[in-house]
Amino acid sequence: MTSPFVPGTAVHVEGRAGGPLSGLRFAAKDLFDVAGHPTGGGNPDWARQNPVPSRHAWAVQALLDAGATLIGKTITDEVSLGILGENAFEGTPPNPAAPGHVPGGSSSGSASAVAQGLCETALGTDTGGSVRVPASFCGLFGIRPTHGRLDLSGMMPQAPSSDTTGWFARDAATFARVSAVLLEEAIGDAVPARLVVATDAFAFADQEAAAALTPMLDRLKRLVPEWREEAMAPQGLTTWSRAQRTLQPVEAWQTFRPWVERDNPRFAFGVARGLVMASLTPEAELGWAALVRREARGRLRHLLPPGTILAMPTTPFAAPKAGLPLPELDGIRAAINVLCAHGGLAGHPQVSIPGATVDGRPIGLSLLAARGADAMLVRMALAMEHG
Repeated sequence: MTSPFVPGTAVHVEGRAGGPLSGLRFAAKDLFDVAGHPTGGGNPDWARQNPVPSRHAWAVQALLDAGATLIGKTITDEVSLGILGENAFEGTPPNPAAPGHVPGGSSSGSASAVAQGLCETALGTDTGGSVRVPASFCGLFGIRPTHGRLDLSGMMPQAPSSDTTGWFARDAATFARVSAVLLEEAIGDAVPARLVVATDAFAFADQEAAAALTPMLDRLKRLVPEWREEAMAPQGLTTWSRAQRTLQPVEAWQTFRPWVERDNPRFAFGVARGLVMASLTPEAELGWAALVRREARGRLRHLLPPGTILAMPTTPFAAPKAGLPLPELDGIRAAINVLCAHGGLAGHPQVSIPGATVDGRPIGLSLLAARGADAMLVRMALAMEHG
């Protein structure tokens, strides 16, 4: 099976003896600094045109200090500007849960490494869905923590108002162990009192995907004292998506513009096209998108008071085939973004839980909670695996 690790690299750093994660192996997406090794960012010119880091990223150091051993750096969509996991320069990491289909991106290599059993956990990043999507497509536990909760030092930025570190695991127990370290909080026994089922999100998903998730949803309902159905985005999930697809690319352009203008790096067509289009975004469109973000944040605060969780499909369908032509990919990316845009817009924690399949390919059920209630979601992942 194809390697999910960055071609031509060999990285191995032993964890501290006796830590709570001793015995675990982890990999790090090639957006995280590892001292003495270039951070490549999935682009052939980024590492060459930027200095080699002299210290580990915070998340890498936290796992090492907890006893986990770093075994490699993993392939990412180019400068994290992708959602399917296909990199024109470094290749597409395999999806062992759905051979011949994409692993999801941009944390593609990290999800692939965990799904292949090469390591027990792996670091990814999530701006527009880059942990949640590969977790769904590869049948893994994955988390997008509360935005702003984790120290992102040493993590290559894309769109800072949406960027966060995330991670994967194959089983809930490992997921909880790693989460306790990176969240710096005991997972505990807290469970929600209320469940909201996002009717618009389930309606947007393919019928096969929604049906496949129904048994998981029924199990979740038995674990929570009360539940109700409600629309997540009365304005329309596609409106939230359009706003995030305005704000995030413009921020990405602002992040990479100095490098582009200084060094004229090489890009795959799709990445270059996205940056060019973002650079042309009118101020009026940005203003509208900022208002939608404010509206989305208010809506999720209302829906998710303390003690409430929301359930939705992580992705609208299982993993698409690898190597599809660009016109097909544009529509697939747009549909995925509709169920991911709230992450960057509102910054609430979200955990994707495996347990359903469509034609043998995994698809995840996601749980959201109030900002800061990350540990409760991890506790629910444990309960869902054993419930």
